Amino acid sequence: MSKRLEDFIKNNREEFDDLEPRANLWNRIENELPQQFNEQKRPQKTFSLAFVLRVAALVILVMGACFAVYLRNERSTVNLAAINPEYAKQQVHYASLIATQRTELKTIAKSDPQLYKEFSAEIAKMDSTYKKLNNDLATSPDQEAVLRAMIRNLQIQTEVLNQQLNVIEQFNEFKNPKKNETKDI
Repeated sequence: MSKRLEDFIKNNREEFDDLEPRANLWNRIENELPQQFNEQKRPQKTFSLAFVLRVAALVILVMGACFAVYLRNERSTVNLAAINPEYAKQQVHYASLIATQRTELKTIAKSDPQLYKEFSAEIAKMDSTYKKLNNDLATSPDQEAVLRAMIRNLQIQTEVLNQQLNVIEQFNEFKNPKKNETKDI
């Protein structure tokens, strides 16, 4: 039956196309649609060439700055063993000694915070000098001399820390004289 209907429509096509819709039909349909379908399309945003070039220039500047910071950090990291292996061993030795002594020094922070503050301020000054030398190492023409100065700074830091620990030990002995006295029988 559907085949017969299709054939009938094909044969009588011209008779079906004799009526045209009214001109305002589509306007009426559009007005009856809900508001969300009735909104007009927004015009598409286009970017001007100047805007695109500004964004591209900004991206290039940011990437260049990041690359410069990366290169600066890479340059400041110097392999001490490549300069002088003996000095590199000494640097590691003194750095570990200083770390141990600093942990010992931190034990007095609770009992005498003022003394700890004074001692740590002195070490902080020497540590800042060491960091400056470390930064100068990468750009120095005589890297071995800078490395010797760094090691000398570490040696002085260990000596100062030893003196500070001795002062603390003497202070504790003075505070607690009963521990050193023996009782007579």
